Amino acid sequence: MIAKGCLGLTISPIILFFFFLIIFYNNLLVLFILIPLLFIIIFFLVFFRDPKRAIGKAIVSPADGKIRDIKLEKDQVFISIFMGITNVHVNRMPIDGIITDMKHFPGKHMRAYKKESEFNERVTIDIESPIGNIRLVQIAGLIARRIYPYIKKGDKLKKGDKIGIIRLGSRVDVYLPANKIKKVNVKIKDTVYAGVTTIVEL
Repeated sequence: MIAKGCLGLTISPIILFFFFLIIFYNNLLVLFILIPLLFIIIFFLVFFRDPKRAIGKAIVSPADGKIRDIKLEKDQVFISIFMGITNVHVNRMPIDGIITDMKHFPGKHMRAYKKESEFNERVTIDIESPIGNIRLVQIAGLIARRIYPYIKKGDKLKKGDKIGIIRLGSRVDVYLPANKIKKVNVKIKDTVYAGVTTIVEL
């Protein structure tokens, strides 16, 4: 299944592929066009895939990728997830909740795992949940150029519901109330899957 908001990007090279194949089918030179197009098609099909998921317990990861950072502070738990180029880039709700606010901040496109990425383009999502207010931050990276939300302020969502995709990118941070967290189930460099991996227990 192709992720919402990415079907047009995926179909375009497929149409071009068959156009050149039909028009120039008896010309060997067309292979110099078809072979690169085929690689682009395969890349888009892999990158924009959106597989079904069995939703995990407690609070689940909002993104596929590797745990980049964890900070345990007095009033909040911060977990940062870096999405590699081979990961699924559809983000999901970590817990049931209502979207109370969403803001888009234009910015740079630095590598998402570097400190300078705090100035990158991002979307903040505030959620009123059964454990209190939590925040998700979708951050564009070096290659990522657009954050495509599926949701809006006021939406009531279930854990595991899709909230958007970062096209060709790249990082999601989650802020949780520390007084509701029993145990952090992940550590830095762990691999996690959106909607599936339990990142903290309540």
